[in-house]
Amino acid sequence: MSFGLFLVIGNLREVFILQSVVRQFLLNGDNGAEPDQVLKLPGSAFAVSDASRSMTLRRLWLDTFDWRLYRSGLALEQVSRAGVTELALTGRDGEMLASDRFGRVAGGAGGGGRSRPSWPALLEALPLGPLRDRLGPVVGVRALLPVARAVSTVREARVLNSDEKTVARITVDRMSVTFPAAAAVPAHLAVSALRGYQGQAVKVADLLAEAPGVAEASQSGLEAALAAAGRRPGDYSGKISVRLAPRMPAGAAMVALLTGLFDTLLANVHGTVRDLDTEFLHDLRIAVRRTRSALKLAGDVLPGGIAARFRPEFKWLGDLTTPTRDLDVYLLGYPDMAAGLVAATAEELQPFHAHLERSRAAAQRQLARGLRSARFARLRRDWPDALASAAARPGPTRPSAARLAATRIARAHRRVLRDGGAITPASPPESLHELRKRCKELRYLLEFFGSLYDPGEHWRAVRELKALQDCLGEFQDTQVQREEIRDFAAQMMDQRAAPAATLLAMGEIAAGLAARQQRARGEFTGRFRDFASPAGQSRIRALTGVAAA
Repeated sequence: MSFGLFLVIGNLREVFILQSVVRQFLLNGDNGAEPDQVLKLPGSAFAVSDASRSMTLRRLWLDTFDWRLYRSGLALEQVSRAGVTELALTGRDGEMLASDRFGRVAGGAGGGGRSRPSWPALLEALPLGPLRDRLGPVVGVRALLPVARAVSTVREARVLNSDEKTVARITVDRMSVTFPAAAAVPAHLAVSALRGYQGQAVKVADLLAEAPGVAEASQSGLEAALAAAGRRPGDYSGKISVRLAPRMPAGAAMVALLTGLFDTLLANVHGTVRDLDTEFLHDLRIAVRRTRSALKLAGDVLPGGIAARFRPEFKWLGDLTTPTRDLDVYLLGYPDMAAGLVAATAEELQPFHAHLERSRAAAQRQLARGLRSARFARLRRDWPDALASAAARPGPTRPSAARLAATRIARAHRRVLRDGGAITPASPPESLHELRKRCKELRYLLEFFGSLYDPGEHWRAVRELKALQDCLGEFQDTQVQREEIRDFAAQMMDQRAAPAATLLAMGEIAAGLAARQQRARGEFTGRFRDFASPAGQSRIRALTGVAAA
């Protein structure tokens, strides 16, 4: 695994390259292993000539808040020196996949004088090219932000054979981490082969491996930097990661679940206030909705009326996040809306886009004020205290977490079957909207207690429910969006910002939404039949039966 990027000296200028590394090592200074001593290669036919001066590199690793690059086996590193910055994307094995250069090198070469992006930033901050193309499918709408910073002092030594020919290079890297915490990393050695001398370079690496205090390097540069700073990559996920034990008291299980949800909520506050990307608000909002559902569906097992006390506060927080998120959905879907126009053109729809952006900016200001308000500060203080107090009380051992899961999932499942089975072609839209709520409650319960079940069985139980939810979501979302487009049109007319051509284009979008809603309504019967089939019901009963047992 590659430790990172190194700087080498070319004939005309300094250039950044990713070397073809044979093996990599770490030196344990506590055992007396120092680079100068190790590089003597005592007792061998090789000699080491330190022909290069030391260079100081500023290193920065970038990823999304939810570690999309790392989880995809990728690393994005920015290395800077003397006004030149190289941004390189590598695979898990260190293979260079794409790169770009910023800044100016003496003599006018390199980077074209382009300024490097200021992080955090969305992908639009990068110039069009291979690097942006490779990042796009992985990063999506998320911002790239610094996850680690370090300073490396690097020097390169040539390894000579008995004929005094250079057969390999050894790069010595002394790295000090500056973010997320100050820390020193053990000195790192990388052996790279010159063309035609691979075998001799391997022998050099074997000699180093036998030296006292030398160990194989198993981490990438990012992993080493984070480990030294006391952090690990991939330490955030918007998914529920709380592990419950079947026999733990139900109250303790709910405290653990609600604590984990609040940690997720708080982790996204800073990015939401700064408006770094739309996914911060998305994850924050999901954490709020899950919390509200948990308090509604199982909050009665908490002591002291905690659920009744805090349900209004989380409803306020949910209402606070709604306007900005709704407008985010419109803006994220706007390119597809514009591309789908037939009678109108994208240019005619542009005033609608401008109206959405103005409305979104105003909603974001309101949201940021709410998250900086005294009311939210009280929630941040009082909710963890209430959960800690609940955890400290010696609650009853019954019901257990497994019994709570079994009874609440079974109850929610019966409600979905009852309400869905009562819907006919003549039923009003409101009946499908209510069913969607019941499905969402069942889905949340399955997520809350998912750690109690076999992952494969759990996935199969959720599969038909998700298909039904998607159908109901399409039906409701298209209806809501049609109504909102009418409201947007009225607002734009009041503001004298609605040319006739724009209103006609918005009307075409509304007609398309109506057609999508009709298709979703037509698909409902089949989706519900699949979910309510004997096989589908048996999967839910199997989960609740295992938990209850």
